[in-house]
Amino acid sequence: MWIDPKHVSLRLITAETVRGVCALAVAEGQGNLVAPNAVSLAEALFSPRAWYRAVYLNESVVGFVMLYDETLGASSVASPKVIVWRFMIDARSQGKGIGRAALLLVVEHVRSKRLFSVLSLSYVPAPGCAEKFYLDLGFKPTGKVEDGEVELEFLLNQRVV
Repeated sequence: MWIDPKHVSLRLITAETVRGVCALAVAEGQGNLVAPNAVSLAEALFSPRAWYRAVYLNESVVGFVMLYDETLGASSVASPKVIVWRFMIDARSQGKGIGRAALLLVVEHVRSKRLFSVLSLSYVPAPGCAEKFYLDLGFKPTGKVEDGEVELEFLLNQRVV
């Protein structure tokens, strides 16, 4: 069942919703591709440049996204970068268009800041990885591999395919 993207939203994580976010899990065989949400939230606690949200389908939490945004925090950067640090959709909600809708909301969030030309991310090249998903959205390989992860970038002035 393909969902209507207008039913997907990104919302702040609260004391009432954090357990639900931490209970989400990727599909079997994808556990080595992204850190658990509890680990991501703990890392965000110590990173002033972390921007993170829960992904909702209507009123149900179904995913998590975290950006590394160099415009956040105390010190400024001359040419700031923004990177999708973590992105996951719960196993029960994968393959329905929710991830696409959520990542498009991330793109719009980043564009709205009018401070960046590129949104970067990386993935672990392994069975079950999100390579095709990212490429289908318009992300392009940079040719860089760091810590075994393949880097992609999305030019923010381009249209989504």
